[in-house]
Amino acid sequence: MDRVNATTHSASASSADDPARAAFAALRTPEGGQLLAELRDHDPADELATATRLRRAHPAELVSAALGQARLRQRAVAKFGAEDAYRMYFTPNGVEQATRTSVAAHRAARFAGLGVRSVADLCCGIGGDAIALARAGISVLAVDRDPLTAEVARANAEALGLGELIEVRCADVTEIDTAPYDAVFVDPARRGGRGRIFDPEAYSPPLSWATAAALKAPRAALKIAPGIPHEAIGPEAEAEWISDGGDVKEAVLWYGEGFAPGSFRATLLPSGATLSAPAPLPAPPVGPVGRYLYEPDGAVIRAHLVADLVERCGGRLVDETIAYITSDEPYSSPYVAGYEITDELPFNMKRLKALLRERQIGVLTVKKRGSAVEPEELRRRMKLSGPGSATVFLTRVAGAPTMLIGHPLG
Repeated sequence: MDRVNATTHSASASSADDPARAAFAALRTPEGGQLLAELRDHDPADELATATRLRRAHPAELVSAALGQARLRQRAVAKFGAEDAYRMYFTPNGVEQATRTSVAAHRAARFAGLGVRSVADLCCGIGGDAIALARAGISVLAVDRDPLTAEVARANAEALGLGELIEVRCADVTEIDTAPYDAVFVDPARRGGRGRIFDPEAYSPPLSWATAAALKAPRAALKIAPGIPHEAIGPEAEAEWISDGGDVKEAVLWYGEGFAPGSFRATLLPSGATLSAPAPLPAPPVGPVGRYLYEPDGAVIRAHLVADLVERCGGRLVDETIAYITSDEPYSSPYVAGYEITDELPFNMKRLKALLRERQIGVLTVKKRGSAVEPEELRRRMKLSGPGSATVFLTRVAGAPTMLIGHPLG
């Protein structure tokens, strides 16, 4: 979410925020609200003409702020849905870093299911998680160091009718007393001036501080990047990777009563299917490609639970370094996409093109793991034509570049 460094904030940065805060205040006036309502469905391609027309009746600064906010709201629809997004307010970083509503709701439901009634949301950004917690019936102290971000979070709570459950405080999160709260949620900033931050100790605040804050609370959740190395996760945490619609969105470390320290979990949204294990299993067996191939969900892969699926389906990996599972019998599971394999060929573009032409394949889905070939480039070179469809996997089998051709099960 949109936030600044939780431990340092210079006077110059604060003064630089004043014009942005003034522009945001103007958006919340009746005139600003009227402009935003008028711009709800505007086409960004027509922005110059729209700005020229609106400036005849409104101050130029207000028109510019409204157009910027309208663009952010349109981008936010993918995460928050149209009903909420067009009532809320955003900052550029807030749209980029805010938690998707489905993921925030899942996390809030886990807290609520354990009887949590109050949460200190540290580094709250524009308030996406605070909103989900409040909608689960939890009272929230939402804290962010940046004055503009705190104002946006407060405005969002009010706009969605949640002001009585969400208290927004502009403060340094390291100075907040979390003792009165049932749980703590920390979402450190993972972006800096040069883009995404990969070192957990370079988060703001650092992962070590966030972990210490979590361990002091009766229960806690710490949002982290899904690519975090497993060795950076302490034994006190239950680690959960969450995907939504097949895309891995985030990882969460859970602490305290009701969670399973040292365990790993993969959760798939919107179904809510959850796969967990107390610890990763030994490396699974590797063997020849069978009749069926399974592609594990990304959350399962990130959680290092592929071996668990291999054991469940009685299968094997096609290569010790590739997360494709194969078996001789069909296997159905929400954690994998299944395919029936019709052909296994050494990697060869000419052979693939000839086979696709022979079978009149006009629609080709290309998937790859362990291959440098770009799917769009492959489709272009195949010059597809015909009524048929197929899926090709570009991968390695026992270390050798291989093409597997088939179609989805079901």
